Amino acid sequence: MATVPSAETTQPQPDQRQTFPPQRVQIRCQNCQNPFAVPVFTYLDTGIQPELKSMLLSGQMNVAMCPKCGAGGMLATPLAYHDPAKKFFFTLFPQELNLGQDEQERFVGEATKVAMETLPKEAPRGYILTPRRFITMQSLIETVLEGEGISKEVMQAQRARVEVLSQLAEALETDHAAGTLDTPEAKLAAAVEKHKAALDYDFFITLTSYIDAALQQGRQDSAQMLGELRERVMTLSGFDPVAAGLQEPEVADIVAALRDATAETLEETISNYRQVIDDAVFDAWEAEVATLSEADQVPASARLEYVRTTIERMDAEAQAMFEAATELLREVMAQEDPRVLLRERHKDISEAFMVVLDANISAAARAGQTEISQHLATVRQMTVEVMQEMMTPTERLINQLLSVDSPSEATKLLRKNIAQVNPEFVKQVNELAEQMEKSGRQEIVDRLRQVARESASLLF
Repeated sequence: MATVPSAETTQPQPDQRQTFPPQRVQIRCQNCQNPFAVPVFTYLDTGIQPELKSMLLSGQMNVAMCPKCGAGGMLATPLAYHDPAKKFFFTLFPQELNLGQDEQERFVGEATKVAMETLPKEAPRGYILTPRRFITMQSLIETVLEGEGISKEVMQAQRARVEVLSQLAEALETDHAAGTLDTPEAKLAAAVEKHKAALDYDFFITLTSYIDAALQQGRQDSAQMLGELRERVMTLSGFDPVAAGLQEPEVADIVAALRDATAETLEETISNYRQVIDDAVFDAWEAEVATLSEADQVPASARLEYVRTTIERMDAEAQAMFEAATELLREVMAQEDPRVLLRERHKDISEAFMVVLDANISAAARAGQTEISQHLATVRQMTVEVMQEMMTPTERLINQLLSVDSPSEATKLLRKNIAQVNPEFVKQVNELAEQMEKSGRQEIVDRLRQVARESASLLF
């Protein structure tokens, strides 16, 4: 799309609700000349509308798709990006706009004024006076990602996934136009075979995020096309979305898993399926039990009742854990120096505490409570620092190994810390893997098992 909003259209204007909705801008498709309106964001404040950050990072912001012919792309428009928690204030002036210095300065002045007005009085402001300027959206996105701790290697991998996605979408459109879907001449089937190694969990997560973004923006046709692409690529590649956790299993499959689990693995199975066990599952299971002979109904009913009571116990334990985490957060927030209490209560800092903390940060941000959101974010950073302080060298190394981006990076880190790699270290890694397995954290379990194997190999 070559047509872009004019500089006058892009002045950021705060409203009374302290949010910055997109402006509807009329453009004309360069392919078929069809006029249509698109939402254009010119000011993004992650402290006020944090949900927009994912939209920006996924490449779904300020994108126009012609409803008539489907042609489109990213619009070239000025953008101001403000992240008060990280003290980021960026501006984007795409080269193709060819805006004069006066126009750029006027836009920066308006954006700076908006940023100043939305910050709490005591918040630092110096960084806003010297915004970093970008001429490409890609460079801005990469800088934001680096601020999130995402390496260039991870970004390159994501770009590769998007490129594969683009090629698959093009093949699907070609097949639809030529009528070659589900035929030996199908372009999509050939493209799937070519890129099969890249069609993994991360690829489908990326594809799903594009579908969600299209739905949020009201682009039903795009969402439908991408949804069809996902289903066809899953089928052609043999990818199992249920096993990967991207799709809920069928009720019958859940019942079978709970019914057939051994006594030793039943509680673990219940934990793994807890999020999808509901009344429909119990109704289906009870209906199945009713079809059995009287002799078989007794053990089957006992198994069903055991699962029901185990879930009740698990839910009660989880509720108590989250209530304790919420109370601890209240106490921490009431402290003049939260770090002191965090150190005193470091043994009570659990995963539930971090979940509650993150939920409160998001809720405060959505409500426009910037000061509270920033204070909570500071407490979160303190919590991470305190937990790192309290870790033993072995725990710290394990945490670092779980944070790296690839197995090769983990290997390098292990070799760099070879003095800590001993039989006791391997034992601790395996014990932690067993704990994670009981809580259904399979992805972490796999990483830990790999670390344990690698560590064991270094002992000989």
